[in-house]
Amino acid sequence: MRAREGGARDRRTEPAATGQSPRSRLDQPRTARPGLITLPSYDPEAFGKLSERIARFLGTGRFIVWMTVVIILWVAWNTLLPDAARFDDYPFIFLTLMLSLQASYAAPLILLAQNRQDNRDRVNMEQDRARSDRNIADTEYLTREVAALRQGLGEVATRAFIASELGSVRSELQALLKEIDERRETPGVL
Repeated sequence: MRAREGGARDRRTEPAATGQSPRSRLDQPRTARPGLITLPSYDPEAFGKLSERIARFLGTGRFIVWMTVVIILWVAWNTLLPDAARFDDYPFIFLTLMLSLQASYAAPLILLAQNRQDNRDRVNMEQDRARSDRNIADTEYLTREVAALRQGLGEVATRAFIASELGSVRSELQALLKEIDERRETPGVL
């Protein structure tokens, strides 16, 4: 009996020793690992949108113009001003470092933006494919319906057919009436 109670106690949801809230479901893993260091979380969608905005800016002429202006000012500052005001002498090592830093951040941001665009394109292509499949199915259905209507119209009496049938019935009736009138006129036949 005690063994059963101990097993039941293990299955109950109890707060973790690290101060986490109790797990609501036992079939799903905990969201945070217990440990000394917890890393900050971020919203991937917001980060992706920010990276797309940066990548869009990096791909514009405005960015090229501003980058050119900054580099020209940097070089002019460090070559034309007195030695006391200069902060990066001729080989411009600090400028090279800053451009390398900018490039090292720009490349992953551009790749992230491209991946997000690829995902959107994939979703759009799947939706287009599904829409195309529906259009094809609808077209095939309508084609079958039109074919059924054509077959049905082939079996339906048309105005010309009915007129010709009525004409033949009228001529037969006139022939019968004529025959009846002739029999009335001849008294011995009836």
